[in-house]
Amino acid sequence: MAYGERFGGPRRSGPREMHKATCADCGKECEVPFQPTEGRPVYCRECWQKHRKY
Repeated sequence: MAYGERFGGPRRSGPREMHKATCADCGKECEVPFQPTEGRPVYCRECWQKHRKY
């Protein structure tokens, strides 16, 4: 068993699939590496820094 398979499967190589979104704070168009879910806020890189918990 390979290391990656033991912990959730092998890692993909290559670029991540990005999804277009609108920042819930500033309204700026951005791209995120996950499929946005309706009803949950999405933040651009700059606004996310303000909201992240340490």
